[in-house]
Amino acid sequence: MIIIPARLASSRFPQKVLAIIDDLPMVVTTAKRVESIDKVVVACDDEKIKEVCESYGIKAVMTSTTHKSGTDRINECAQILDIDDDELIINVQADEPFIEVNVVSKLIDRLHELKNQNKDFIMGSCFNAINEESAKDPNLVKVVLDDKQDAIYFSRAKIPYNRSEVANYYGHIGIYGFTKKSLKEFCDLDDAPLEDIEKLEQLRAIFHKKPISMVKVSSTSFGIDTLEDLERAKHIFLS
Repeated sequence: MIIIPARLASSRFPQKVLAIIDDLPMVVTTAKRVESIDKVVVACDDEKIKEVCESYGIKAVMTSTTHKSGTDRINECAQILDIDDDELIINVQADEPFIEVNVVSKLIDRLHELKNQNKDFIMGSCFNAINEESAKDPNLVKVVLDDKQDAIYFSRAKIPYNRSEVANYYGHIGIYGFTKKSLKEFCDLDDAPLEDIEKLEQLRAIFHKKPISMVKVSSTSFGIDTLEDLERAKHIFLS
């Protein structure tokens, strides 16, 4: 199941999930982008979002207004829907209206591999190769991997530090997958100092020694955080 967390408040772009893009509210555009892959539910914090989604035939579930993160929101939604513990849940951000279907599908394939290996904790995400100039951008999160392509660390800083002039840089794509059981386990973990420092919730898993399996993909999509991002996205993807 794909669950899209959507909250109405946004300090940089008020009510951005309802901004019109490709003739539809952004959250609806995102849902319709991925509905061919699996069932889609929007986990929202405001009746306005729920009403908009349902008017376009998208299932929506009301969740708490006090969640710290989208992951907490989808966890509550999964509990409300009473999903089986071993079912895969994909967290697609509402502000990723141009996320590629193949990116989501590759993540799902990796999660099935982990399930077949009977892993106790199953969590996955995606990355792509970026250049050194892009790696300098603190809004683009970087990830460093081990030999199994599990994440070692995520940072807004440019990592790894390049003394040899042969470094490869990988940008994190903010899509996550879990089993329902692992999703709840992640949300039940204590907050980690690192996640508050970097403002990156995935560092909670790293801090508590929970593996995050990373899948290399090719993607040109990006999150819409500001009005400028919205206009740039329209120019790139809709022109």
